[in-house]
Amino acid sequence: MRMIKSKLNILLIFLLIYAGSLKSQTFNASVSNTTVGVNEQFQISFTFQGQDINGIRSFNPPNFNNFMVLSGPNQSTSMQIINSSVSASRSYSYYLQPKSMGKFTIGSATLNFNGKTYQTEPITITVVKGSVQPSNKGQAGNQASANISDKEIAENLFIKASADRQRVYLGEQVTVVYKLYTRVSIASQMDVSKLPSYQGFWAEEINTPNNISFSTETINGKMYRVGVLKKVALFPSQTGELSVTPMVLDIPIQLQQKRQSSGNIFDDFFNDPFFNNYKTINYTAKSNSIKIQVMPLPSKDVPKSFNGAVGNFSMNSQISTQNPKTNEPFSLKINLNGNGNIQLLNMPELNLPAGFDKYEPKTSEQINRTGVINGSKTFEYLIIPRNVGKAEIPPIEFSYFNPSNRSYETLKTPAYSLNVTQGSNVGNGNYAGYSKEEIKVLGQDINYIKTGDFSLSKGNDIALFQFGFWLATALPLIFLVGLVTWKRHEDKLAGNLQLLRYQRAEKVARTRFKTAKGFMDENNQASFYAEISQALFGYLEDKLHIPKSEMSLEKAVDSLKAKNTNDDLINNLKNCIEKCEYARFAPSKDGAEQMNEMYKNLSNVVIEIEKSLTSTKDV
Repeated sequence: MRMIKSKLNILLIFLLIYAGSLKSQTFNASVSNTTVGVNEQFQISFTFQGQDINGIRSFNPPNFNNFMVLSGPNQSTSMQIINSSVSASRSYSYYLQPKSMGKFTIGSATLNFNGKTYQTEPITITVVKGSVQPSNKGQAGNQASANISDKEIAENLFIKASADRQRVYLGEQVTVVYKLYTRVSIASQMDVSKLPSYQGFWAEEINTPNNISFSTETINGKMYRVGVLKKVALFPSQTGELSVTPMVLDIPIQLQQKRQSSGNIFDDFFNDPFFNNYKTINYTAKSNSIKIQVMPLPSKDVPKSFNGAVGNFSMNSQISTQNPKTNEPFSLKINLNGNGNIQLLNMPELNLPAGFDKYEPKTSEQINRTGVINGSKTFEYLIIPRNVGKAEIPPIEFSYFNPSNRSYETLKTPAYSLNVTQGSNVGNGNYAGYSKEEIKVLGQDINYIKTGDFSLSKGNDIALFQFGFWLATALPLIFLVGLVTWKRHEDKLAGNLQLLRYQRAEKVARTRFKTAKGFMDENNQASFYAEISQALFGYLEDKLHIPKSEMSLEKAVDSLKAKNTNDDLINNLKNCIEKCEYARFAPSKDGAEQMNEMYKNLSNVVIEIEKSLTSTKDV
């Protein structure tokens, strides 16, 4: 009897232990925030806890149909021994971003442990417009990771800016590359905190893939994963020592949490990476600044036709005919090809003999931005001969400075001999006195006069007292006054290029904004942000009288402040430009709403600047 009672006690103890072990297993879901902005990311974790986790099998996540999965599943395991009591946990975490606004339910995750299925409770996420997260996204992670110093992170994660040369000539290209070096895990998408400033440079973005492709590189015996963040071609517009400011990124990273070592062998054992828990923190990485020494161009043996071009170019020309007719136009094309700042190439000077009129050339360009900036620029002149006879268009010269040879080089087109004959659209006389704006049909006689029967009748009213008489008298005077006013305005604009650009700035910007809207409707993010950025900078150049070669955000802001522009408007302008540049650098996966918001904001900025500058009447 005593033996049976003893066996029953042992069985009861085993049943209690088994029941306790079953009761101690939990599987829960948690999120970093139940209310998030439509463009914000959040973390969801599914954590299994118990005395033993070796029996975990087949974890199945819920459906994330209404969210984009930025990262995951990220698995972490932890274990604790307190007063001989063992507890362990395993977490599966995801970083998600909503696709649209609304209220969405994330279903249950399931997990099999020792043949039994566990599932989490569903979680409801409310997605709102705007931002609801605090500015310091990584504060909680930083507090949890207080035992990991910024110095330790900086040794394993940094941005390096490098230039392909440190000494260049004025106008010579220097290429700056920004690379990310990392030995840690990046949890999700990086945010641009501050873009570099290129004061004293003309900048051309070099095309890079939207998704960073990593390679490996060894530095001081340590192997890093390396990815190119950004490439830019810089053309210095002033001499001396110029600086390129750092690029700053906010990078969410995952780090393993280690325990404070107490010399206990068990503490050292559980510092093994297998048992470490992962924590996500937000780290601000800042690149180094770059100093570029810019040398002036040689002052000796400068050709007369030199107009600031630096690089390596070739030139050719084409003429539509060498046997033109009077008052009938023909074209002369000049093509410049090579490496250098194609956008800033000025048209070669065209000297025509007497008896020829020319229009302002039509300019077109094709630029390749994949490395060394290269391409072509074409100037097409429309020429009208006025006199019959033989004439010659002298060679056209184009000079540039070649940094490779450290010398000036001059290119020439061939001379064109012309044999001008009488045009078919003029009479027998010499009409060389007519200007290029006068398009008339000459040599026609009086129209046919009717000779048949017709009747005449005497009017009864005196014309002086009729309304039609005064109307016919006043209309020519009104038309003449309007014509004279318009002509004076056009002459004033023609003599003042800055005023012309100022008055037409808003119209040009409106045209480019219309083009950008077309790209937005096509969901072409790269072309949209490039076009809308050029529209805004072009508007500021023309409106603030800033030369293209000297244009920068800092200079535009200083000019607006000098014109007493509202500080809020200036800050809004800076924020819009920085967001636009960031979007060009890292376009969103679902950017339709972002493009629409950017289009509205920049449109309002241009309208408000237009109102501000118009009210001050500062031309």
